[in-house]
Amino acid sequence: MNVYITSGTYEFMKNKKEKHPDEKILLMQNFESAVLLHETTGKTLFSSPRKYEVVDGKGNLQDHGYVVMNNIPVSEEGQPVFEHQFKNRAGLIENEPGFVALRILRPLNSETYVILTIWEKQADFTNWKKSASFQKAHDSGVKPAVTNSSQKLFTGDAYVTQYTLVQDSEE
Repeated sequence: MNVYITSGTYEFMKNKKEKHPDEKILLMQNFESAVLLHETTGKTLFSSPRKYEVVDGKGNLQDHGYVVMNNIPVSEEGQPVFEHQFKNRAGLIENEPGFVALRILRPLNSETYVILTIWEKQADFTNWKKSASFQKAHDSGVKPAVTNSSQKLFTGDAYVTQYTLVQDSEE
């Protein structure tokens, strides 16, 4: 399964989505931009998207709710360690109230992984960040993975982007 992400103006993104009603495309926006996410086993409909392979996923993508994308630049040599850590995570997030879906996205044309979560509403995400399961999942007491001393896992600072999903409207 692959995920393709592109951005642009809200109207352009909305029109693109509406032209392909049979595809799994999510339209999301925040104060700065509109984004389309296309999850498919086939080819993308976008001309020059960011391309990802789904490394792990839980839940089903839906067209309403709150999306959080944790963007994490990972070095090429650090990718196996990074993926191993996520594949062996505790999995506590799936039991949180309001959790909808999770996708661990391996970049195919960059070095920035995306950890995408969808929540029923922003308050659910905020509550999870305050929860004991969040603290356990992000516990700094976890032993760091053993790597070659010359190996650098991250190539830059992680950053978070947040969006509201735009629900399909019946017009």
